[in-house]
Formats: sequence, structure tokens, C-alpha cells
Amino acid sequence: MTHPSEFPRTSGARTPPAGIDAPPRLRGRTPMDPADLTLSVLIPVYNEHATIETIVEQVRAVPVRKEIICVDDCSRDGTVDILRSMLAAGRIDKLLFHDVNRGKGAAIRTALAASTGNVVIVQDADLEYDPADWPALLEPIVDGRADAVFGSRFLGGPHRVLYFWHSVGNFVLTLFSNMATNLNLTDMETCYKAIRGEVARALRLTSDRFGFEPEVTARLAQARARIFEVPISYSGRTYAEGKKIGWKDGVAALWHIAKFNFGR
Repeated sequence: MTHPSEFPRTSGARTPPAGIDAPPRLRGRTPMDPADLTLSVLIPVYNEHATIETIVEQVRAVPVRKEIICVDDCSRDGTVDILRSMLAAGRIDKLLFHDVNRGKGAAIRTALAASTGNVVIVQDADLEYDPADWPALLEPIVDGRADAVFGSRFLGGPHRVLYFWHSVGNFVLTLFSNMATNLNLTDMETCYKAIRGEVARALRLTSDRFGFEPEVTARLAQARARIFEVPISYSGRTYAEGKKIGWKDGVAALWHIAKFNFGR
């Protein structure tokens, strides 16, 4: 574990978690004492030998108490050896393995089940998302205004200029998701979703691959969670640099939105 949070202290009583049989439906302001904050960082990893050490160091540099949970999704490029070395050196707190490649969503669910923090966040291992943005993501939760905070790549933060059609696809998927959930998000597909721990662990999540993003968004909406958005930076990768998501995943996401919002 790293050192306690250095975020500004917020006064006010805290609301006890709701029952575990259904997602909590929190109301009103529920501030969290920054001294009590423990952030569970969920890192799904698949063939990221070139970047995993760098992202872990970036995660460790953020001044908040945290537990770093890595789940290797059956990497075949030497990533496992690096992860084992980092665990032995105390640079990560928990290391879990999948015997077969099951997908990002499955890796996140495995990490979430092992988490103990009162806030959780997913951190991709590919350096597209910068942990330096975490204070902005955590502030509405610590302040008691939010149960979940989405980091939007389309609210004015600095970003690498890349694929036009990816941005169009993201807009379409976010629009379709918003129509189904009645939310007004600008970036449903963002990796950065900080969620209160008791809320996240109560959500019924089943998606194994890239359906995780529309599923967790649908479940938060169904739980009537208070959701905020904040701008974040984004440094997208090209396919030559290892980007994995493609147009087929976008088509699948449309099906996932329909399934998780209407099929329940």
C-alpha cells in the first residue's frame, strides 16, 4: 500500500452502504473523509510487456492510498515474468491470472472481486490514459456528490490526434447508450470510470470482453447512481503501437447496449 490521500479534507457524515442484494441507490450528499480513502486500481493486462512497468510507476506516483491489482489475461509475450517480478518487489499488491484469454471485461471482474478499496478505478496498461487525471475523477466522489465519475475524452482535455472514424463510432455508441439509459454522457466508452467500491461490487456484471463499458454504464443507470463527467487527457495508440479494439468491437457494443439495457 502507498501513503494516505493528500486530497483536501471534506466535512460531513457518511451514509452506510446499502444492502448487498441489489446495487445501492444512494441519495443526497455522501462525503468521504480523504484520510479513509483507499483506491483499488484494477489493471487488466494482455501482452503489454513494453508498457506495464511504466504504467505501474505512473500509478504508484499518484499521492493516494491505493491497492494495485493486476490480472494477466493469458499473455504470451513475457508480460507474466515482468508482473511476477513487480509483485515480488512490492510494486503491485495483488497479481491474478487467467489460464485462457477471456477478455478485458472478465479481467476487470476478476480484479473487482479481489478489491477492498472504497473507490475503484480501471487503469488500462497501454499508456493511453494518464493517472495524473485521477484527482479530478476522485474529487466529486470524495466531496460526496457522485457515486461514479466518468473521465471524458471529449470535454476539452489534451489528446493525441488520431482516427476520425473512431471518434464517429464513439459518438454513435454513446448516443445509443444515452438513449437507452437516459443519461447525457459524452464518452460512454471511456476506460476511466471511478466508482464507489460498494456500488461497483454490487453491480451485476457479466461481460467478458469490450462489452464491459456499455454494461457497467447500463448497470449504474439502473442503480440510479449519481454520475459525473470530468475532462481527461488521452494519448491514443495506433494499431502498429498495439491498439486492440476494432470496428467489430464497435458493432458488438451496439448489441451489448441493447442487451444490458433492454434484456436485463
